[in-house]
Amino acid sequence: MADFDAVLKSWPAVEADYTGYGGEVLTRLFLGHPETQKVFPRFVNIPRGSLAGNADIAAHGVTVLKKLGELLKAKGNHAAALKPLATSHANIHKVTIANFKLITEILIKVLAEKAGIDGATQDAVRRVMGVVINDIDGYYKVLGF
Repeated sequence: MADFDAVLKSWPAVEADYTGYGGEVLTRLFLGHPETQKVFPRFVNIPRGSLAGNADIAAHGVTVLKKLGELLKAKGNHAAALKPLATSHANIHKVTIANFKLITEILIKVLAEKAGIDGATQDAVRRVMGVVINDIDGYYKVLGF
């Protein structure tokens, strides 16, 4: 619980600028790990030089961060929200666990730069996301993904 609370203390900064944070996280994901852009059919043909500031990427980043906020606020009691997400990401989107780990590290960097989270909060984000990712992986195994 303490880790969720620590992360949630910095979350109002994200909520105040979902578009900025979401766009930044996905842009960095695609620039740093170009193979991940292929997971998103809508974004696959966007040239690297056009990723930053792309309204569609930012809009999807908003969706990602709002769902993450919902999961954070559930403080580990997230099965009802996580199971459908895991199911769609396994069966439809084919997003691997490795991609969730990549986006976690990018999120931490963006939070450190934009929201000023310290090392302890960065570690809390890793632990919280570790719980979420582990639970996604559990669903993935049941689904055979």
